[in-house]
Amino acid sequence: MIRASAVQDKFAAGVALLDGGTVTSTDAWGKHLFVHVAPAGDRPPVWLHVHLGLYGKFQHGPGSPAAPWGQLRLRLESERGWADLRGATASELLDEEGRRHIIGRLGADPLRKHADGDAPFERISRSRTAVGALLMDQKVIAGIGNVYRAEILFRHGIDPHRPGRDVTAGEWTALWSDLQVLMRAGVRTKKIITTRPEDRPPGRRSASTVRREDSHYVYRRTGEPCRTCGTPVRTEEMVARNLYWCPKDQAD
Repeated sequence: MIRASAVQDKFAAGVALLDGGTVTSTDAWGKHLFVHVAPAGDRPPVWLHVHLGLYGKFQHGPGSPAAPWGQLRLRLESERGWADLRGATASELLDEEGRRHIIGRLGADPLRKHADGDAPFERISRSRTAVGALLMDQKVIAGIGNVYRAEILFRHGIDPHRPGRDVTAGEWTALWSDLQVLMRAGVRTKKIITTRPEDRPPGRRSASTVRREDSHYVYRRTGEPCRTCGTPVRTEEMVARNLYWCPKDQAD
């Protein structure tokens, strides 16, 4: 059984429905988290839908939480621990139809067990939009953030400005497979490491010893030398986020 509470009143109805309920399962699709809750009494089950956005945080821990503070959107407690939600773009209760509606708007999620890259490529291969923009479109691929966008394109030598329709099937197959490996490793290690061991300093080549400054090829390295060719890394805004790339290694 969970106890639900909040400081903000924006989610008061949701808090009241969740309080006393039982979490039966969780699921994630891209950046969307779904928590299945069976409310107390004879009310039908609901899905707690959370999208953190750029500024949301879901903090959790064992035991009892500290006294509520700040703009606390939702607090969940049980005998196993607690979880606090703040600043999320979305926090709402949905029925099964509502959950399916959201998932239906999303592209394939590389982290899901049976994720298939064919559907994203079908959309990309028909588009004149820059591939760097398409990779950030959650309707094309769900879950890729700004770090993976920059890094995966560098690893495959693809100019982020190249139209999607000019990405070959072979390039996409390699990129999609590599993306799945990188993102799944990120989940396991709780770190986003995209550099290959041979491109890291000696003694810092394992995932457990790599430093943050050696974890990426181009992300947040504006003006610094490319790790493979020495050309200064460039940056510009693309789809409202900073894009990073090497103009030499990613030249078409």
